[in-house]
Amino acid sequence: MSYARIAGTGSCLPGEPVSNDELVARGIDTSDRWVVERTGIRTRYLAPVDLCTSDLACTASQRALEAAGIGANDIDLVIVATSTPDFIFPSTAALLQSKLGMTNGSPAFDVQAVCSGFIYGLSVAEKFIRSGSHKRALVVGAEIFSRILDWSDRGTCVLFGDGAGAVVLEAAESPGIHASALHADGSHNQILCVPGGIASGQITGDPFLRMDGPAVFKFAVKVLGDVANEVIVQAGLCVDAIDWMIPHQANIRILQATAKRLGLPMEKVIVTVGQHGNTSAASIPLALDLAVRDGRIQRGQRVILEGVGGGFTWGAVLLEF
Repeated sequence: MSYARIAGTGSCLPGEPVSNDELVARGIDTSDRWVVERTGIRTRYLAPVDLCTSDLACTASQRALEAAGIGANDIDLVIVATSTPDFIFPSTAALLQSKLGMTNGSPAFDVQAVCSGFIYGLSVAEKFIRSGSHKRALVVGAEIFSRILDWSDRGTCVLFGDGAGAVVLEAAESPGIHASALHADGSHNQILCVPGGIASGQITGDPFLRMDGPAVFKFAVKVLGDVANEVIVQAGLCVDAIDWMIPHQANIRILQATAKRLGLPMEKVIVTVGQHGNTSAASIPLALDLAVRDGRIQRGQRVILEGVGGGFTWGAVLLEF
């Protein structure tokens, strides 16, 4: 049986960082101090109107392919995790496949698990590779959340940003991914959602992101701690054996509380929420790429990736980079 390992990473952030003070200047009823104290977020990136989710995914993917030393047609599976697709259909993965110039007929599809989407996509790709049916997968988390925000709601609009992150996952003789776990509980669907749709060419319901912040915080800290422990036990390891943890970058307080619950020092937690804000499915691969490129994450180190998002969904992957 084949195993799966990450061969390359890439990311994309659109334009220039937008500070909290710039949001205030645009008329948002907040302050830099208010946002930083509650979330740790200082800047985020907002995509211009002429960019689509597939554009961000394409740039991140090209960088991951370059890091892996392969071309687009060496990929035989494309999975894009997104809650903000270009269209209802075709899938963002199909659009990405076209933009990369892929002509080999490899399967391409989207995964929708909101902020856990990249973990879901990575877990699915790993199982394709371990089955022996595929050799190389491109797994992408890409979002333009700025287009589903209510900019009059300071409790949500200051939290999110746009971006994309990608990895090339390839078959290997020794394990790269040691353990994974995926979960969902739809009974919590109302605490973080975009409760709208399209019918007969008209918007139905509410097309903006809505969140019960305290409920999300409580739920996220519990399940992130639980699922990290789950994959550690599954891999037959202990917390001390973990070199790095990359949680979904939602809120610095959630990251701190999760690390404390797990008994992991914050020095082992990759934190990018201050620079990027919450980029949903893109946040984990964005943080992974940053930490790989700045030299913190080295080959042979053990890393936990974990996410939690609307649905509610959550999951984790424990890998050896």
